[in-house]
Amino acid sequence: MNILTTVLFSLFFLGIIGVIINRLHLLSLLLCLELLLVSLFLNISTWSHLHESLTSLNFSILLLTLSACEASAGLALMVSMSRSHNTDLLVNFNLLQT
Repeated sequence: MNILTTVLFSLFFLGIIGVIINRLHLLSLLLCLELLLVSLFLNISTWSHLHESLTSLNFSILLLTLSACEASAGLALMVSMSRSHNTDLLVNFNLLQT
């Protein structure tokens, strides 16, 4: 295993640890999820480059597109929730409350 794959896998696990630890603010959780998706994109891209596979390259581009859609939906959700609750703390959100 070369140094590039080690760095990319460590980025992925850093994103998982960030999701587990940073559950206080919604923005930090969204940034950790974005780190997970970007590290997956980079892992699939380097794997397809090493094995010269065009199918997985198409999958990585699809993953990048879905990552951008997830980021825009997450930011819209954060703006909506911060306007309605006046905070971005995840502890204060009770979605079942009417």
